[in-house]
Amino acid sequence: MGIWILTHGDADGICSGAIALAANPEAQVFFTHPYGLLEDLSVAEDTDTVIICDIALSEAHIDGIIERFSKIAEKGSLTYIDHHPLPEGIIEDDIPGRVVHKLGSSASELTYTLFRSKLDFMHTRVAIYGAIGDYLDNTPTVQKLLKSWDKRTLYFETGILIQGIECLKRDYDSKRRIVSNLADNIPPSLDDELVELAIKYTRREEEAVKDLREKAQIEGLIAYIIDYPFSLGKTATYVMGLTKRLVGIAGETRKKMIDMSLRTHDERINLNKLLRMIAPKLGGSGGGHPMAAGARIPKDNFEEFLKELNAHLENLRYP
Repeated sequence: MGIWILTHGDADGICSGAIALAANPEAQVFFTHPYGLLEDLSVAEDTDTVIICDIALSEAHIDGIIERFSKIAEKGSLTYIDHHPLPEGIIEDDIPGRVVHKLGSSASELTYTLFRSKLDFMHTRVAIYGAIGDYLDNTPTVQKLLKSWDKRTLYFETGILIQGIECLKRDYDSKRRIVSNLADNIPPSLDDELVELAIKYTRREEEAVKDLREKAQIEGLIAYIIDYPFSLGKTATYVMGLTKRLVGIAGETRKKMIDMSLRTHDERINLNKLLRMIAPKLGGSGGGHPMAAGARIPKDNFEEFLKELNAHLENLRYP
């Protein structure tokens, strides 16, 4: 019995998880991701209350997820907080429990808004950290919260958080410590270990930027690199920018699959829709935000994936 918070391991997930923990201090925190949510819901099977933050609903697993959600909601309380596009054919009313869903706002902002009455004023900056971390700090709510702070300091703190957790990868015990610190209103700069990791990672990033210019592969309107030892999201952004291509892809091989992050700077491109259309045909899955998304494709189908994606991009470029 008790309360479980299932959240994502990036900055927005950590901050939304921290806000949920501040409002529910007796809760336990578990890190998951869209592809693992269905299986990971088993940790909360005998729980009174489940709060899920910043986890997109995988189209490939949606029927099983809704079934699990129903069982949890029937026995206790389920709250689902997210800002990713819902799977095709799914509306909020189809999701059991209390649903807080809004495109264009960070999960941290949505979690803060939901639990505001249980929070201290100081938790506003945790909501801001998460919003900055997901490039969603220009919303009316976050801009209003920023007026109470010197935003230069908050951007500095967010930088430490983002760079530091990139070093941690799947070190979930350390990430739980950070969630607990943020819930207790301890800013990232007071965590010596996190500061040290952030500096280390920032220096590595400088090396990566120089290195990626030479190592990026070009395929039509796409720049990509596989198994480069750096953040997938950042790597995708840099190969896109350094090569002046419409889309950047960074992938890593996991057994017979390639997990990818994709980025674009072109607002005409909707990566979420493209990946949800292309990936399932190739035995994979994908989705996310319009300009920042992820996919998982069988390794043997990666070249075909590039070909398909390029064809759609060419149609966009030459309608």
